[in-house]
Amino acid sequence: MPPTNPRARDVLAAAERLAPELDALSRRIHAHPELGFMEVQASAWLAEYLAAHGFAVEREAGEVATAFRATLGAGGGPTVALLAEYDALPGIGHGCGHNLIATAAAGAGAILAAVFGGTAPGRVQVIGTPAEEGGGGKVALLDAGVFRGVDAALMIHPAPWTRLHEDLLGRLKLTVEFFGRPAHAAANPDEGVNALDAMVLHLQGLAAMRQQLRPDARLHGIVTHGGDAPNIIPEHTAGVFYVRALRQEYVRELARRFEACAEGAATATGCRVKVTPEAFLYDPMRPNPALLDRFRANLAAVGVAEDPSPARPALASSDVGNVSQALPTIQPWVGILPPGAPEVAFHTREFRDAAATDHAHGRMRAAACALALTALDALTDPALLRAAREEFERAG
Repeated sequence: MPPTNPRARDVLAAAERLAPELDALSRRIHAHPELGFMEVQASAWLAEYLAAHGFAVEREAGEVATAFRATLGAGGGPTVALLAEYDALPGIGHGCGHNLIATAAAGAGAILAAVFGGTAPGRVQVIGTPAEEGGGGKVALLDAGVFRGVDAALMIHPAPWTRLHEDLLGRLKLTVEFFGRPAHAAANPDEGVNALDAMVLHLQGLAAMRQQLRPDARLHGIVTHGGDAPNIIPEHTAGVFYVRALRQEYVRELARRFEACAEGAATATGCRVKVTPEAFLYDPMRPNPALLDRFRANLAAVGVAEDPSPARPALASSDVGNVSQALPTIQPWVGILPPGAPEVAFHTREFRDAAATDHAHGRMRAAACALALTALDALTDPALLRAAREEFERAG
């Protein structure tokens, strides 16, 4: 299927010329993983790349140290943002393929710069959004007004399969702490109040609660502190947990039930409990069929077709959901595994390794083309942005 935009040939030619440098940029980010809000190298490399292709780059966008906003064009038309993520996972590295996300966004920007030169019919922005893996970088940028004036936001995410839309769950992070009283665990255990017992009871309460959750809800976490020594009754324990669901109101209901479990465990053991919710919630994803349909056609035009629905939905969470609640936004999923390869899960070393293969980089370049073509359509086809805005308002 050929692209429908009359400048599509220019997009494809630019993408072909840029392919070697895009691959190199992605591999460089992959080889130097950095955790959320610490992506100093990745942020600098992306900003320097975009500046070299004619973008005006604002570092520390929204007063977030590793964020940036790179702008092409002076306005006078629509503004389309391409979103880059580049944080890695602790202990794993780029097990979610953010090196590919970042390079697809920067690559789409560079492609459009080559096509437009200094005559863009509006503004193209590449927004570097740190700390998707739990830190809520996009939430901070939204609060700081970085997305003000943006008409549509586009990004891709690598996956084991190609699907244009998957629901994203709302998500709230909760920290729980139990406080007891220490004592010698052998000589005088009766004088202690055991905070570890409280944590164990809390985990058992959550396990019982989990049986009655809706099918689209998730509840999971880790114990981050369980005590200091086996011969000391633990006086303090702590854990970090996520509650997730498709609707914000159910996320908040799960948070209330989580807190009730914690209070019950504290009462049963004589401990004091403190539950601290994170200051922000990851919102569910609001779909935008108009933009998704155009991206689907553009992705097919560069040789990538949508796969059948996977056996199980992804049911992940991301701060792009918050952007989708503020303006028309899409995050299509682009498969990076070669035909016939066994499926691998997100957030694993296997997915990390897949994100560095030649096949994955071919898909990243195809995704960059599709992003550039969709941005080009949004900038030059007023009917597309009108439809996207109407669908956004209806979905609210």
